[in-house]
Amino acid sequence: MKNLSHTLLALSLSTTVCSHAGDFKLMSPSLDPDRAMPEKHVLNGFGCQGENVSPALRWENAPAGTQSFAITAYDPDAPTGSGWWHWVVYNLPAHTKALPENASKAQTLPTGSVEGRTDFGSQGYGGACPPKGDKPHRYIFTVHALKIPSIQLPSDASAAMIGFMLNMNRLNSASLQVPYHR
Repeated sequence: MKNLSHTLLALSLSTTVCSHAGDFKLMSPSLDPDRAMPEKHVLNGFGCQGENVSPALRWENAPAGTQSFAITAYDPDAPTGSGWWHWVVYNLPAHTKALPENASKAQTLPTGSVEGRTDFGSQGYGGACPPKGDKPHRYIFTVHALKIPSIQLPSDASAAMIGFMLNMNRLNSASLQVPYHR
């Protein structure tokens, strides 16, 4: 009976932790998951004529123990066999709750933040630009709550290496998905 009580208590605590962790949310006044990505956030290059402005993002209810955040933007539908990383920002301080629109180009990221190398081969936000006539692509913006204060990698580290570090140190994540095609 004592073991049953301990098991029920453990289940109760894990359910509580999971329900609080589930409250971690990512929102954007710039992006609507039910509408195509606005041209403002589309790449200006590779045949696309957007403004290449990073969207405003905000998050709430980060898990206890969060010491830093990272943001990723990823297209799993890119015809590469491995998707396409459009934005990787890490070492955002734990007190950060939002990024303003155009934070990448305007260089208004919090002090200490690092923009990693994307699949465009450079640092900074690279907007959506799927092949013309391809099916709608999904652009997944994710905020990662991390259990470490910073990721110790050079700023030219690959998105895959940064992703490895995120996965090894993530407490929780929240995502927002937006479609786009041309």
